[in-house]
Amino acid sequence: MAQNLGKLLKHVVIPTVTPFKPENQEVNYAVASDLIEYLISSNHCDSLLIEGTTGEFSTLRFDERIELLRFAKEVVAGRMPIVAGTGAASTKEALLLTAEAEKLDYDAAMVVAPYFCRPTQEGIYSHYKAIAQNSSIPIVLYNIPLFTAVNIDPATLGRLAEECKNIVGIKDETGINPTQITEYARVTPGDFAIYSGDDIMILCGLAQGAAGVVSGGSHVVGDKVRNMIELFLAGMVKQAEKIHKALDPLFKSFCPIGGVNPIPGLRAAIEFVGIPVGPPRLPLVESTEEEKEIIRKQLVRLGVVELQQALSSRR
Repeated sequence: MAQNLGKLLKHVVIPTVTPFKPENQEVNYAVASDLIEYLISSNHCDSLLIEGTTGEFSTLRFDERIELLRFAKEVVAGRMPIVAGTGAASTKEALLLTAEAEKLDYDAAMVVAPYFCRPTQEGIYSHYKAIAQNSSIPIVLYNIPLFTAVNIDPATLGRLAEECKNIVGIKDETGINPTQITEYARVTPGDFAIYSGDDIMILCGLAQGAAGVVSGGSHVVGDKVRNMIELFLAGMVKQAEKIHKALDPLFKSFCPIGGVNPIPGLRAAIEFVGIPVGPPRLPLVESTEEEKEIIRKQLVRLGVVELQQALSSRR
């Protein structure tokens, strides 16, 4: 199952942003449809993740999460593999969301480590085992200690992968621990799907055997990310390194001055390419004009948008 999942999702998974209406911060389903159509038609990715961190799942109400999962699955209409983000702070809620993803026939569910309560490794193990035992959908764990304040230790992952055959992969925020993918690979089957979750660490993950990346930045430069990965896997490391160095300043420009969350900056970048996804939901706030200008210059430098297009989108 794990091998099939890696082959199904392939190298570039985009965690789609959730568009919001600027006037009331309600989900903008019309733009959500436009965004999905754009990502599919532009060939920026191999598969989509709905309601990941980039989709601001933690600020969506439960009913909104269910409706958005239903809506996105309907819009994609089988044209691309699709993963449901079903993580929650409580095991009970994660179980309900995962059951809904299974009912909607998603290809897999990605479940972030339980956050805020800071459980022990035994708590993390019990959380995931309960979800796995109560569903048959392929499950991908999601490790992002920067936001959850807990790490899924390799020993815990190994235990889960051995005991729960529908736990078939993990997304790891490699910027926190750049070599943990290697440790994960040691304790999981050879066909277990490991994905990097950090745009600036893609090559680092690939060098350790990662299947690919869950990449928010690929909303705007997915074609370049795909090219970089294909070059690396073909042994053309220097050429891949050149693309990495070109993309690095853009990815770093998404983080706000003095902050760590790239979502507002990513949303600004998507607006520059012509899709009005709106500002993030509070408590996240829109990028400042200074921050947008930095992002704009990076997009122009990379040829993602023409100078005049970028300027007009700010009016």
